[in-house]
Amino acid sequence: MKSLAFFTMITVLFMVPAHSFSSDLGSLRIRWLSGDVQVRNEELDEWVPASLNMPLKEGDRIWVPEAGKLELHLIDGTFLRLDQESAIEILSLGRNSFHFYFNEGRAYVNFAGLKDNLLRIDTLVSSIQGMDRAVFGIEVSRSGHTDLSVYRGAVHIESKDGGKKIEAGQTLSLREDDYAELMPLGPADDWVRWNSERDRNLAERRPPSPYLPEELHAYSGDFEANGRWVYVREYGNVWTPTVIVSPGWAPYTIGKWVWIRGDYIWISYEPWGWVPYHYGRWVYVAPIGWCWTPPRRGAVYWGPGFVAWISTPTYVSWVPLAPGEIYYGRGYYGPHSVNITKVNITHINVRKVVYKNVHAPHGVNVVHRETFVKGRKVDFRLKDNPFLKERVSIGRPDIQPERTTRMPVFKEIPQAKKPPESIRQERATRPVFVKPETPRREMPVKPREGKPEQKVFKKPEELKPRGKEVDKLEGRPGVRGEEKPVEPRKIEKRIEKPSISKPKRDFGKTGDPGSREPYIEKPSIEKPAGPIKPEREKNQERSFKPAERERSAETRTLQRPNNQSTKPGNATKEMQRPRVY
Repeated sequence: MKSLAFFTMITVLFMVPAHSFSSDLGSLRIRWLSGDVQVRNEELDEWVPASLNMPLKEGDRIWVPEAGKLELHLIDGTFLRLDQESAIEILSLGRNSFHFYFNEGRAYVNFAGLKDNLLRIDTLVSSIQGMDRAVFGIEVSRSGHTDLSVYRGAVHIESKDGGKKIEAGQTLSLREDDYAELMPLGPADDWVRWNSERDRNLAERRPPSPYLPEELHAYSGDFEANGRWVYVREYGNVWTPTVIVSPGWAPYTIGKWVWIRGDYIWISYEPWGWVPYHYGRWVYVAPIGWCWTPPRRGAVYWGPGFVAWISTPTYVSWVPLAPGEIYYGRGYYGPHSVNITKVNITHINVRKVVYKNVHAPHGVNVVHRETFVKGRKVDFRLKDNPFLKERVSIGRPDIQPERTTRMPVFKEIPQAKKPPESIRQERATRPVFVKPETPRREMPVKPREGKPEQKVFKKPEELKPRGKEVDKLEGRPGVRGEEKPVEPRKIEKRIEKPSISKPKRDFGKTGDPGSREPYIEKPSIEKPAGPIKPEREKNQERSFKPAERERSAETRTLQRPNNQSTKPGNATKEMQRPRVY
C-alpha cells in the first residue's frame, strides 16, 4: 500500500500542467559537453549550438550528434549524461521534480535521491522513475524498444501492462509490443566505464566547504577543483579562482549575454562559471584579487547575472556588484534586489550611486553595441570610466534581441551533425501509463532462458579493461581470467644449458638458478602473483633430477637440515601450499 501511494503521488505531480511550476532557470544546466551538441530554441524555432553553463528550461529539446557527449547537472545533484546520437526533451522542471522524455539513444543517470525529490524519464513504451539514490542506464531505439539497466539502487518502470521494480544487477528489455524480458546485467562497455569514471572522480572530491551554503552543496566540486577559500576581515570567508587563463582577468568577461525568457542571461565559458555568476556577489581584495562572496544560508537566489548596467546608443557597459549593492532586475532575486516590474522606476534615483568595483582592475566592461547585439567584434575604447559620468540604467539594457543575441555561442554546425527529421518533427502526445484511479498491476515479465553469467555493476576501480589489454592479460599466471588447463611438459633426461635455446617465456628470474618455473611479473594487486616460498628455501640452491620433477606436489618432501626435527606427515603438509591467483 505504501508503494502504491508513492507512485500515485508521482503520477499526480507529473500530470499537473507544466506552467503550474515556477520556471526557474537555475534548476538545470549543461555542465560538460563534447562535439556539436544542439538545443532547440523555442523563441527562435530552430536548433542552435549548445554551450557550457547554458541554463535549460521547460520545452527545450537537446540533440547529441555522432561523436558527441553531454552531461547535464540538476540542482539537487543529479547527473544525466547522453551518448552520441541521443535526443531528450525537458517536459517540466520544478523545485523537487524533474520530468524528461527520452526519444532515442543512450542515457546514464546518477540520481541523487534527495528526500521528496522525484525524477521521471518517459520513453515511447515506458515511464521510468528513480527510487531513492540510484544509478541506471536507459537505451532506446528509434522504434521505441527500451532497455533499462540498473547498476545501483532500484528503479521503477511502468508500461501499459503494469509496473515493476528493477533491482541492481538487472536489465529489463521492453519491446514495442509490450513483451518484457528480465535478464542479468551484461558486462560494462566503454560508455558505462566512462560514466563510472566520472562518478568516481566526483565521489573522490573533498566534502563541501563549510563556507558554502547548504543549498549550493551540489556544486561544491566546481569550487574545490578551481579555486581556494580565504578569509577577508570585511567579508569573511570568500572564494577566489586559481585557474585563470588570461591576464587581466575579471568576472563577467569570458562568456556572453544571451537573451533567454525575456532577459539577458550571462553564460560563462569557464568550467566553474555557474554558481559564482548566478549566486552571491564579487569584490576585489588586494593583494588576493577578485573574490566571490557566497550568499547567506536561507537567502540563496539564482539570478541572471548580478551586475549594474549602462546602455547608450553607442556602447554597453557593466560592472560586477559587490555585497550589499542593489540589483535591479525583472523579478525578485533575494536580499538587496529590487523587482522593477512592481515599482515605478522613475522614483529610483541612482545618479549618486558609486559602485565599489568601478575602481577595481578591469572591473568595468565596455563593448560596442554591435558587439553586444550581433557578436561582431568591434574595437571600442572609452577614455573615461562610464560609471563615473553616465547615468546608470535601471535593469538590463533596453535593446531588442536579435538572432545572434539568442544564441549562446557563435558556431557553424555541419549539416551531417544536425538532428534527423524524426527528431526535428514535433512530438506527439505522450501516453500516460499510470492513473490515480487505476490499481497498480505487476508487469508480466519473462526471465531469459538459460543460465547467463550475471554481471553486477562494478565500481570504476574494479572494472576490467577491455580490448587488446584483456587479450594480453587473459591466461597469464597471477592474473584472474578464464582458467585454461596446462599440459605437463615432457622432460628429457639431459642437462639443459640456459644459453642453448631461448624459451618462449622468460625463465630464471626467480632467484633460483635451477628453477624452471616461469618468471611472473607481480601485478598491481594485493595478492601475490604466485606461490610464496618458505623463508628457509630463500637463497638455497637445489636442483631436481628428472625423476624428482615427475613427482606430484602432494608427494614432495622438503629437505631439512640434520639439526631440525619433524613429526611424521609435517613435511608433506608444509609443501601443499594453496594455489594463489
